[in-house]
Amino acid sequence: MRVTANTFPNSLVNQLNTLSQRQNKLQEQAATGQLVKLPEDDPVAMRRVLDMQGEAKSVGQYERNIARHQELAVSSFNSIKSLKTISDKVRNVSISADGLKSDEELDIYAKEVSELIRTAVQAANAKNRGDYIFSGTASDQPPFVMTTDVNGNVTAVTYQGNATLAESEISSGVTLSAQSVGENTGGSGPRGLITDSRFGADFFNHMIAFQNNLLAHDTAAIAATDRVNLSQDEENFLYHLGTNSAVQSRLEAADAIAGNRTDTLEILVSNEVDADLAQTLVRLNQTQTAYQAALQSAGKILSSSLLDYLR
Repeated sequence: MRVTANTFPNSLVNQLNTLSQRQNKLQEQAATGQLVKLPEDDPVAMRRVLDMQGEAKSVGQYERNIARHQELAVSSFNSIKSLKTISDKVRNVSISADGLKSDEELDIYAKEVSELIRTAVQAANAKNRGDYIFSGTASDQPPFVMTTDVNGNVTAVTYQGNATLAESEISSGVTLSAQSVGENTGGSGPRGLITDSRFGADFFNHMIAFQNNLLAHDTAAIAATDRVNLSQDEENFLYHLGTNSAVQSRLEAADAIAGNRTDTLEILVSNEVDADLAQTLVRLNQTQTAYQAALQSAGKILSSSLLDYLR
């Protein structure tokens, strides 16, 4: 085999280039702390990293959805609690309004109930971030509109929302809503907060009927009908309070799971792309030593070859 005069210099240059590239790469890893920056650095590791980053993005969206639901759940709970307090007051009035009360006292009770209806409408038209909570997906308009007569007595409260709840994912394939619809008379779907034909709830109409019976001084109708109807409304509010509390607990658990998954994904990505600084510095030192040794050896060989030529 014939060895040309250029064989050694060419081999030396290739070796020095290889060592120089390795040295530069290790210096960059030591400076940035990253083992993988480009797909060609480690295609398999990069694929895993991209998959985990995609999952982390999804989990981040779940966390944002959960936070929004938690905010809505708290707002809903406060409004439902206010409605339950009003319901308790109205029910107490219905118990007090017996046959022993004078007409004047019943008229006073009627005015009190009328004011409680107004307060209840205000609570049921609660907003969060500019959206009405109990309008279903028609959140741009108040769910309840009140009508009064010339004497200031409430004659009707009309629902103008819908019975559809906006849901979003809190984990893969799992959706929920932290809200309630104001009314549902369709016989299926989410339970109505104020009115639901399936459970005998019709809070505003029941209060209006009670108000009218007080104005008519009809204590018999109050005892036979109004108290029963108001009890059903009270049970409905208790149901919604319990459901809301359960949803809040579920959201807390989902948030903890999502947070743990986010932390795990960060660790896994770090394991794939982050460089071990101590190990990287050792390898860098070895490469630098090899580079210097190659230069020294080449210098000796080239010097020796030149002297042999001169002789």
